[in-house]
Amino acid sequence: MIRVVIADDHHLVRQGIKALLEKAEDIAIVGEAEDGQQAVQLVTELQPDILVTDVAMPRLNGIQSLDSIKQAHLSTRIIILSMYSDEMLVRQALQKGASGYLLKRSVTEELLLAVHAAVRGETYVNPEVAKMLMDSNLVNSISSTDHPMDRLTAREIEVLKLVAEGHTNREIAQIINITTKTVEKHRANVMQKLDLHDLSALIRFAIKHHVISLDA
Repeated sequence: MIRVVIADDHHLVRQGIKALLEKAEDIAIVGEAEDGQQAVQLVTELQPDILVTDVAMPRLNGIQSLDSIKQAHLSTRIIILSMYSDEMLVRQALQKGASGYLLKRSVTEELLLAVHAAVRGETYVNPEVAKMLMDSNLVNSISSTDHPMDRLTAREIEVLKLVAEGHTNREIAQIINITTKTVEKHRANVMQKLDLHDLSALIRFAIKHHVISLDA
């Protein structure tokens, strides 16, 4: 039986994915998460075969969750669902070890194909995305591309996301259980590493690189 955790901050979307996957007799949904941090916790506790995760979620997005799981040397394979076919986002997901990248608008039986491919140790990419990769020669450049997010630590990325979502330093300190001074330090490091000079620039960066989403 293939054990799967689903992560999406919209309940109805999770239920739709769950209903689709449960059509397969060899797939069991063992957990559901509504934000990236919860997804990482569930994967750590349950160690499922597959995590199916939206790329745009609170706390940690899908790429950050993928990064945390890989750094913890967990064997769970990750399939990314996204509204975006952005080259940089696809490149980052594959470079960090995603076993699948699917566009949300085309998730039907294709998700079942991706899950089974991931279990076999293969990588499944949505045909539209695959064509984009080939057209832009990304297939040959994935491993050599520098991404600005790679300059940040996991904690700095978490602070970046929370700042961009509009939380104050004090609120961030309470959310991730660190001191306000430590938040200020992380925030300053983020601005310096990314060469950002004000809050509006930070927010634009977070939106451009899908750290946060403007989706409802």
